[in-house]
Amino acid sequence: MSAPAQDTAAPTQPPTTGKKPAGLPGGKLLLGLIVPAAVLLAWWLVTDVFGVFTATQLPAPQAVLEAGLGLMSSGDLWGHMGISVQRVLLGFLAGSAAGLLLGSLLGLSGLADRLLNPTVGAFRAVPSLAWVPLILLWVGLGEDGKVLLIAIGAFFPVFTSIHSALRHVDPHLVEAGRAFGFHGIRLLTTVQLPAVVPPVFSGLRLALAQAWLFLVASELLGASEGLGFLLTESQNNGRTDRLLLAIVMLALLGKLTDALLGMLERKALKTWA
Repeated sequence: MSAPAQDTAAPTQPPTTGKKPAGLPGGKLLLGLIVPAAVLLAWWLVTDVFGVFTATQLPAPQAVLEAGLGLMSSGDLWGHMGISVQRVLLGFLAGSAAGLLLGSLLGLSGLADRLLNPTVGAFRAVPSLAWVPLILLWVGLGEDGKVLLIAIGAFFPVFTSIHSALRHVDPHLVEAGRAFGFHGIRLLTTVQLPAVVPPVFSGLRLALAQAWLFLVASELLGASEGLGFLLTESQNNGRTDRLLLAIVMLALLGKLTDALLGMLERKALKTWA
């Protein structure tokens, strides 16, 4: 009599849903706050506890906070922040629009690329502050001059990213668009620009950072208000607490505007890419 057959089948595993375990709500934000909190703690220790620096060299965090509250109560801080944000947004929008248009032209047209790219590349190599004397001579460092300088800073990152991305778009994708009857501007907006959304937004975010950098350069050279002006005035008056306050506000505003642009990027990726 033969022995009963043994069941050699592997034990069944419970079905998996494929979902990642949920993390803590706001965990990513909390993780990103660890380093700023550590820097703030170290700042407080070396100034207020151990006295490594004098109040003139590096004021304690609470001194900077008090300076900020004083400027807020007088309304001066809101004025400085408002005019700086306005200048950055105007210059960023103007420079990005120009970079998008010229980058698209050179990225789509081989003739335009061969004709204009060497000249644009030469201008891109010019240091930012080298434009200041020319802007002073032609426009002056009023509002128009400041916005123009910021626009120059924002132009080149957008131009470079869109030009390079469009030159490397999959030609089969372009041919498929043409097969559906898309040509010219419609082909650009329907097929080519959606195909290069990630590098375009990388250029836009770099352009935004450049806009804040050029803002400070323009306001350091000639302004009666703005965060760059607050930096210069605080240095001349020996108010290191206000100087540090201006630096902190520039960092916060720069991060806030970058986060807003990042939200727009995620929406664009979900819609087009």
